[in-house]
Amino acid sequence: MSSSHRYPSDVVFTPSVKSMQSRRGSRSAYARREQDGGWETSITQECADFIGRQTSVFLATANDDGQPYIQHRGGPPGFLHVVNEKEIAFADFSGNKQYVTTGNLADNQKAFLFLIDYARSQRIKIWGEAYVDEDEALIASLMPEGYRARAERAIVFKVSLWDANCPQHIPQRFDAADVQAELDERDERIRELETEVERLRRKVSS
Repeated sequence: MSSSHRYPSDVVFTPSVKSMQSRRGSRSAYARREQDGGWETSITQECADFIGRQTSVFLATANDDGQPYIQHRGGPPGFLHVVNEKEIAFADFSGNKQYVTTGNLADNQKAFLFLIDYARSQRIKIWGEAYVDEDEALIASLMPEGYRARAERAIVFKVSLWDANCPQHIPQRFDAADVQAELDERDERIRELETEVERLRRKVSS
């Protein structure tokens, strides 16, 4: 946290933001939360579990001119690694080779992670700084086992602050693999019941 910040949330709540909150009537509630230490600056076990389940993340960066950019990154559950309570890392797979994110991070390390779980209507926002690491051993350690992708680098994200949003307005959607698993379980149960019905029918007939 910067020495100019009184509270961890000052990373997000700039004077202009606080002024807008005052105008709209929410400043007092957020002020109480600030004073009560309501903003997390380290990854808790609950947060780590949430991160570990995700198959998708949005990474926001900005260039020297302040132009923002958001890039999606995905992979199997566990592709986002919680290294420790202050650090998240992941293998950055080969893409369209525009290198906007890596170029932005070369000029401005401030970054933001947005994770959303549509099935459970949960989302987490993480502020911090990120950098590119091309160490081959690190990249190899971050590669998901058996995942067919080529990693060009690692992205290491240092956490300054995180917050969990309310579930309001999150549309409920389900991962295709989860839906298929439920359908397979249903079909297996139907087969079991059909077998039992046939057994009972034969018993009655006899």
